[in-house]
Amino acid sequence: MTEQVKLDEAIRLDRWLWAARFYKSRSLAADACDGGKVEVNGHSAKPHKLVRVNDTVVFTHPSGPKELKVLALSEKRGPF
Repeated sequence: MTEQVKLDEAIRLDRWLWAARFYKSRSLAADACDGGKVEVNGHSAKPHKLVRVNDTVVFTHPSGPKELKVLALSEKRGPF
């Protein structure tokens, strides 16, 4: 079972994208953020941006554009 973060906490955007399995590495997730391809709640986001439960994340992925609502936070990568 994965270790989840409490509801009132936040984690870095690049770490969340990696843990949620949208990118194979944190560096790829960070590159996407630095390239201006990621928005959090309608604002352009850098890798160090903190995301919280109920935030909206929009990004361009190699498989196509994605619009997500953050339902949970996790410090570890694994199946949900």
